[in-house]
Amino acid sequence: MNKTGSAAKVKLNSFDDLFGDGQPQAGIEQVQEIALSELHEFKGHPFKVLDDEKMQETVESVREHGVLMPGIARPRAEGGYEIIAGHRRRHACELVGLDTMPMFIRNYTDDEATIIMVDSNLQREQILPSEKAFAYKMKLDAMKRQGQRTDLTCARIAHKSDGIKSRDILAEQIGESKDQIRRYIRLTSLVPDLLNRVDNKTIAFNAAVEVSYLTEPEQKMLCDAIEREECTPNLKQARRLKQFSQDGKLDENVIDAIMTEEKPIEDKLVLKGDVLAKYFPKTYTPSQKQKVIVKLLEDWHKRQLRQQER
Repeated sequence: MNKTGSAAKVKLNSFDDLFGDGQPQAGIEQVQEIALSELHEFKGHPFKVLDDEKMQETVESVREHGVLMPGIARPRAEGGYEIIAGHRRRHACELVGLDTMPMFIRNYTDDEATIIMVDSNLQREQILPSEKAFAYKMKLDAMKRQGQRTDLTCARIAHKSDGIKSRDILAEQIGESKDQIRRYIRLTSLVPDLLNRVDNKTIAFNAAVEVSYLTEPEQKMLCDAIEREECTPNLKQARRLKQFSQDGKLDENVIDAIMTEEKPIEDKLVLKGDVLAKYFPKTYTPSQKQKVIVKLLEDWHKRQLRQQER
């Protein structure tokens, strides 16, 4: 197999042709084949490149068709190039055995590169809470530094002088409320062990937000308690931990006392969408599915009662 990507001769017009938003650049750019060894991860890249099912699909696509969508990178002062968009494609190229990858090379500033990097990755279907947390923070910080720009496609808007805050603009762009963005960014204050537990869904999101207000030593004590007691704090316990921390009274004994409190037993059943998908038309809404399920359960219950009466 050819050791280079299949898009070597493709010509496209700037970033708009790739993602639909970007700063227009004059003329037509030539896609360049860049050695994988010259392509380096974006500094502070918040998105994980995992060898999961999605990666396997990308690998199969690259193996069969090559890299159809060129990545974007910028020159590094120390040599080589910093990837802005295309980390997963680069990894897929490595797994396939390619030596190069088709790239657009752009001279973006740090803030421009950060915004493009975040926006291109937020298009993915599945994003971990930790990824969103650091991505939102990085983009918001970049927007604040830019001051007069909302993104890289719109005309300059002096949103500070107009009274429109960067957080408001970010909320509109990504479809999250300002409060939810704030909650996600709070997760960046968690120690790695607790943040991993949020990604693994062993700590609930809202409880993790409350725990993020604990100091680093307090969070580490909580991690030890979680290991000892083999349980994680619910929202009520997390709020108590936060209050004791703010009062300066949180220590190992208090954490143990809160964590060993008896929790109410929840009678909850979760049916995953992929389990139900094969039984319903694609046009059915969650509400319609619920009505059907409840009706079937009612019929089943009636049959059970009739059998008991015999």
